[in-house]
Amino acid sequence: MSNRFIGARQTTIAREIELTGTGVHSGAPVSVTLHPAETDTGLRFLVTKRGRLLADIPARVDRVKNLTLCTVIGDEERNTVSTVEHLLAALRGLSIDNCYIEIDSKEVPIMDGSSADFVEAIDEVGVTKLAEPRKFIKVVKPIRVQEGDCFGEITPHSGFHMDVEINFETPVIGRQRLAFEMNPGVFRHELSRARTFGFMSDVEKLWKAGLALGASLDNTVAIGEDNVLNTEGLRYANEFVRHKMLDAIGDLSLAGYPLLGAFRSVRGGHRLNSHVVRALLEDTSAWTVVEAPRVRETPKLHVAYAGAGAESLR
Repeated sequence: MSNRFIGARQTTIAREIELTGTGVHSGAPVSVTLHPAETDTGLRFLVTKRGRLLADIPARVDRVKNLTLCTVIGDEERNTVSTVEHLLAALRGLSIDNCYIEIDSKEVPIMDGSSADFVEAIDEVGVTKLAEPRKFIKVVKPIRVQEGDCFGEITPHSGFHMDVEINFETPVIGRQRLAFEMNPGVFRHELSRARTFGFMSDVEKLWKAGLALGASLDNTVAIGEDNVLNTEGLRYANEFVRHKMLDAIGDLSLAGYPLLGAFRSVRGGHRLNSHVVRALLEDTSAWTVVEAPRVRETPKLHVAYAGAGAESLR
């Protein structure tokens, strides 16, 4: 590979980005500032309160604390950040390796329910290439996780391929399947605008559980008995599976490095996505770390899940 190879060098955002919005589950106002970061920083959430740093949480699967309706990561002092998947999808989808994500709340803002606002903000400031080569997790043998009639798997592949299938009983969704060879252009144009969705029949139950308090027709595709309730309709005929793929890209980013592999899921979600990443990293014979442009194998990074303070891809 030469330096012309896409993704040959690590990247970060060119300038600071400030965003504000509302947490879809908390309903609370949120401010997020994305900061450029140096080589090998990874994607890290800096939880602050009145300018004071409370926590530094790497976006890694060993930091996952909850997977109910969204992905929640945290530390051992019970500091957490929820609904991280849409922002992480934007960063990984646009091939951003290193970024500090400063946040003053426990939930990433939902914005319009997609990654579009994050992508637009990143595109506005641009991307900076750093001196060091990008590191990848290269899948070298298949890993599969089966949960009833749902499954997720990742297999060896020279790039990053996504194949996602969903199947809902409601005729509004039904069975949808989508596959892409992923790159920033595909993410930007085919996935980034796909919004999260929910069923009106679940709303009261979610509210009683303290969830979806910030959900509205401005940030969620609302599904009634046999129709979409948003007056503008859908952005894509298959917006539902596109959003599920967007979610999966965010969840797979918790591997720590970009993946060289082909991911497939059937009737999956945050829990299954996370379990596939965890199963992959726990089987040290299933992956290796390579660098571009030389694609030089590097010593395998320590992965452990035995205790609460596990180290992974640090």
